[in-house]
Amino acid sequence: MLDFGARGWLAIDPKHIIGERGFDFANIFTNPDLSDPTRPVSTLPGRFQRRVEVVSDAAKLDRYRLLQWVLAWTGLSAAWFLGDADPASIDFQVAELAATELNR
Repeated sequence: MLDFGARGWLAIDPKHIIGERGFDFANIFTNPDLSDPTRPVSTLPGRFQRRVEVVSDAAKLDRYRLLQWVLAWTGLSAAWFLGDADPASIDFQVAELAATELNR
């Protein structure tokens, strides 16, 4: 979703990619913390688990499958950061939270 000013908010899909819906939700588990690392959201104790519940319920996604997508997304995101010689600590933190939840 992008804000196009006078045209309003528009959904875009520039690459016309069709795939599993869980992928589209996975990045919201890292983005708040990536946008402002000084004000953590996803990595606060208990917050990640609650967000998984809310997203899986609201989107009608299987919790386990959503966690798998979060883990996959954090790996991809970390690879991009590391490829640019940037730290990937938030991705690693969220990946650890997802892996812990998958193992429960």
